[in-house]
Amino acid sequence: MNEFLQAALEEARRGYEEGGIPIGSVLVHNGKIIGRGHNKRVQEGSAILHGEMDALENAGRQPAQVYRECTMYTTLSPCSMCSGTILLYGIPRVVIGENKSFMGEEELLRSRGVDVTVEDNPECYALMQKFMAEQPTVWNEDIGV
Repeated sequence: MNEFLQAALEEARRGYEEGGIPIGSVLVHNGKIIGRGHNKRVQEGSAILHGEMDALENAGRQPAQVYRECTMYTTLSPCSMCSGTILLYGIPRVVIGENKSFMGEEELLRSRGVDVTVEDNPECYALMQKFMAEQPTVWNEDIGV
């Protein structure tokens, strides 16, 4: 597994250990992680802190050019909110751990020129499936069901 997807998975595991939804992300610029995060909706009572949003928040305000040179690594296919933020900031590449548990807005991202790669990673999938089986109500709330 790529080191950056591994870092995103570590974030997902941290979220799970905190009692939250195990989705993690890292934002990478020039081969260096500049922001990492995990879903904190449960832990912080947040309406928007999905893994990708937390990673962007933790990267802090960046010049537009930096975003245009970044790759977002995330353990699960990005939802419409996170995909919209990826598009808003012009992040050109997204690497996804898995999309079997949830299919986000990959086609939207691709249609807008984002390079989307799905790794189909079994560790990302297993962690998400475990959580979904344990806490289906929390999972459904997270994706607006």
